[in-house]
Amino acid sequence: LHYPLRRQRQMCIRDRVSSAPGFRWHEPSDLDGIRAARPEIDRWTGETGEDWLRDRLIGAWLGRCIGCMMGKPVEGRSREQIEAILRAGAAYPLEGYFPVIEELPEGIPYPPPTDPCLAPNIDHSVRDDDTDYTVLGLHLVERHGRELTPEQVMNEWLVRLPYHRTYTAERAAMRNFVNEMGPPESAVWMNPYREWIGAQIRADGLAYCAAGRPELAAELCRRDACISHTRNGIYGEMFFGALIAAALGAEDLEACIERALGEIPENCRLAGAVRACVGWCAIDGAWERTWERIMADYGHYHAVHTINNALLCVMGLLHGGGDLRRSVAIAVMGGLDTDCNGATVGSVMGALLGSRGIPDDLATPLHDTLETALSGMSRMKISDLVERSLQVALAID
Repeated sequence: LHYPLRRQRQMCIRDRVSSAPGFRWHEPSDLDGIRAARPEIDRWTGETGEDWLRDRLIGAWLGRCIGCMMGKPVEGRSREQIEAILRAGAAYPLEGYFPVIEELPEGIPYPPPTDPCLAPNIDHSVRDDDTDYTVLGLHLVERHGRELTPEQVMNEWLVRLPYHRTYTAERAAMRNFVNEMGPPESAVWMNPYREWIGAQIRADGLAYCAAGRPELAAELCRRDACISHTRNGIYGEMFFGALIAAALGAEDLEACIERALGEIPENCRLAGAVRACVGWCAIDGAWERTWERIMADYGHYHAVHTINNALLCVMGLLHGGGDLRRSVAIAVMGGLDTDCNGATVGSVMGALLGSRGIPDDLATPLHDTLETALSGMSRMKISDLVERSLQVALAID
């Protein structure tokens, strides 16, 4: 069988198994079902004053761009390969952008010396899907407000996103859109990637617009995610959307993580994994030990699955000691989807710390510039994106 068709049949079997009596987890994909399955918690909202939010959004946008750029040169490399690369460049542990390396370890792919993501060459935040979707998320809420629908997300994708700049679940969904199949069917037909990381990386732009309001952020993220993902694929976007929105309005990282867990089903695989990881981070003296636990229990997932990558983000956040640079570095050194995880951790920590948490040596090379593949939005000022996000966040009711 052709690979997507074979994987589609496997996913159909898995879906039937996970809906059968005795399945351990409860994982609805509809918003009402998700909300009914949430834990009982205090659903607090955060600070939303204009000066506060502007400063936090500066941190979030810059943190996301920095984290993406830090992780991009080693996307798909293993932890062991990344360490070997950094040691060859006398740069282990990671403290910033990856260097040019003259003598590379044999057999490990690495960008050429002229690559625009390597430290000496950086003069802006280069195009990446992790930041394309951040800009697109902002545009979606600017144009459609809090009543944003999955169909509107689909239509904006068809207008703004080049097909060959989408991957895995997003490309499968785009193929389905062109064949006149809309959400939620577009998320499941011939889409074996529907619990992978694609939706998780789309949370940020939506969350910035719902600053201080985790429940609203999670709702917007679910409307976005359901066009291409189901179950834990949806929960990944909802969890990080709620976490970022909470971080934009608060100062306690652990409280923000708990608040974000309150927006996804209490008894789903992602929530169970995050709770386990939080517990490990509390008792492990080093991130490497937590990484070993993650790989022992969740290493069987694909390298771009939602769950294992989400745990590397949580690991980076909790072992980072409140420092954006170290938090992003830990997430990147853990391997798997390094640019996605670096961007997510940078966004969360930037939202939590604001502009004071952004190291000058990491922000200055970006020259306030972000490049995207979006139609009509090819090169943008990061400071303009901050102001646009701020105005939406202040106006949304």
